[in-house]
Amino acid sequence: MTTLRDAAMNSKAWPFEEARRVLKRYEKAPPEKGYVLFETGYGPSGLPHIGTFGEVQRTTMIRRAFEIISDIPTKLLCFSDDLDGMRKVPENVPQQEMLKANLQRPLTSVPDPFGDYPSFGDHNNAMLRRFLDTFGFEYEFASATEYYKAGRFDDMLRLCCERYDAIMEIMLASLREERQQTYSCFLPIHPETGRVMYVPMKHVDAKDHTITFDDEDGREWTIPVTGGTLKLQWKPDFGMRWAALDVDFEMYGKDHSTNTPIYDGICEVLGGRKPEHFTYELFLDDKGQKISKSKGNGLTIDEWLSYAATESLGYFMYQKPKTAKRLWWDVIPKAVDEYHQQLRAFPGQPVDQQIANPVWHIHGGEPPASTLVVPFAMLLNLATVAGAKDKEALWGFIRRYAPGATPEGNPDLDQAAGFALRYFEDFVKPTLTFRAPDEKERAALEDLAARLRAWEGAADDEALQSLVFAVGTEHGFDPLRSWFTALYEVLLGQSQGPRFGGFIALYGVAETVALIEAALAR
Repeated sequence: MTTLRDAAMNSKAWPFEEARRVLKRYEKAPPEKGYVLFETGYGPSGLPHIGTFGEVQRTTMIRRAFEIISDIPTKLLCFSDDLDGMRKVPENVPQQEMLKANLQRPLTSVPDPFGDYPSFGDHNNAMLRRFLDTFGFEYEFASATEYYKAGRFDDMLRLCCERYDAIMEIMLASLREERQQTYSCFLPIHPETGRVMYVPMKHVDAKDHTITFDDEDGREWTIPVTGGTLKLQWKPDFGMRWAALDVDFEMYGKDHSTNTPIYDGICEVLGGRKPEHFTYELFLDDKGQKISKSKGNGLTIDEWLSYAATESLGYFMYQKPKTAKRLWWDVIPKAVDEYHQQLRAFPGQPVDQQIANPVWHIHGGEPPASTLVVPFAMLLNLATVAGAKDKEALWGFIRRYAPGATPEGNPDLDQAAGFALRYFEDFVKPTLTFRAPDEKERAALEDLAARLRAWEGAADDEALQSLVFAVGTEHGFDPLRSWFTALYEVLLGQSQGPRFGGFIALYGVAETVALIEAALAR
C-alpha cells in the first residue's frame, strides 16, 4: 500500500516539487538552526493586497508539503520592510499634508494618519497581521525596524563594511553609469532629520565599521553601521537578510526575477547559502495588462470575497502559478465551481491523486466535504430567469431540485446563493442581451416547449438533457453546440450557460415552458 510520504516523494504537484528541492538542501545533514525557514516579504507602504495573500498561501502550501516528506521542523517568517523611507504619500489615507512633511522618513517614524498606532508603519503592520490572521495562516511576524535596532543584523552589517567592495561590484554591474556615480548599498538615516538618505559614501571603514558621508547641506557625518543608524538598499537588503537569517525558501513575482543573481550574489558574498527560489507569474486585468495597486486595474481581495468564499481564491492561487492569469470578475464563478468539483472528487481518489488535488493543498491535507449541490453558475442562471431578490426566493427552487437540502445542512450552498445574487446584480444583469430566434431556432424552441409540456417523468437532469439533445439533433443543428448557444442567447440573454437539462430540473419543467413562451412572444 502506498503511504502518504511515498506518494508525496513522487508527486508532480508543484508544492511537492518545490518541497523536495528544499529537502535536498539537507540531504547530508539537518539545518544547524534546527528548522527550515520559509520567508515572505511585505512592503508596508500600503495595505496588504491580493498578491500578499497569494504569496503567503502558496508558501504555506509548499511548507505543508515539506512537512509531509520531512520531519525537520519549519517556520514561516513574514518580514515587513518597515524601515524603508516613505517615498510617496498614498492617496487613500487621511492627513495628506502631515504625511508629505514626513516624506523619506522610515515608515515606523512617520506618524499614523489614522491616530491608532505609534506610526504609519505600525498601522500597516497591524493590518498585515490582521489580514493574515483572518485567513488562519500560521506564521511569525518580523519588523525590519526591530531587527535593525535590536542588533539582529549587526554582524552582517559589519561584514557589509568589510566586504563593501565585493557588494558594490555586484551592484554597480547592474546600474547605469550615471547611477553608479552616487550609488551606495548603505542608506544612512540622518541623525538630525531622521530621513533616509540616498547619498554616496566618502569612506567605508572596514575596521571600525563606520561610514562617512555628506548630507544634503554639505555637512560631513561619520556613523556606525550598527544599531539601526542605517538600512541597506533593498536589493542588498534582500541578500543580507537571507544570509543573516539562513533563509531556505522565498518566492517572489516575475518582476523580481532579473534581480535573483544580485540577491544570490550578495547572500554568498556575506557567507550565506542562497535559498531556493520560486518565481511566480503576475496577474493580468481584463485587457491582459499587469495589475497594479496604483492603477487599481485588478481585483482586490475584498472584492473577490464579496462574491465568493476564500477557498475559491485559494483554488485560483493554486492553479498554474508559473502562468500569467487574468484576475477579473469572470474568473470567480469558474473558480467556485471547479473548487467544489475537486472537493467532491477527493474522497474517492487514491492517495497519489488526493495529494495532487488542489483542495489537499488549500486545506493542509484535510479538505471538508462540499455541501454545494447546485453549481454557482447554475445559481447565477436561476437568478437571471427567476428575478429573485433574496436567498429565500432561490431556496424555493433549490428545495424542489434537492429536497434534502437546507441552509443549515448545506452552508456552502446557502453562502453561494447570497454571493450569486450579489454577483448577478453587479455583473450579469447589466450585460444581459436577449435576441430573437431565427426560423430554425424558433421551430426547435416550439418543439422543445411541446415536449416539456408532455413531460410526465421526474425532473431528472440526465433525462431532460437527453431530451434537449434530441430536439437539437432532430432539427439539424450542426454542430450541436449552436443549439445550446441559441438557448442561452434567446432564453438567458448570455452567450454561455449551464448544462441545460440540469437548469430545467432546477428551474422547473413548467417554468421553463413559460420561459420559452415568453421568449418567443417577445
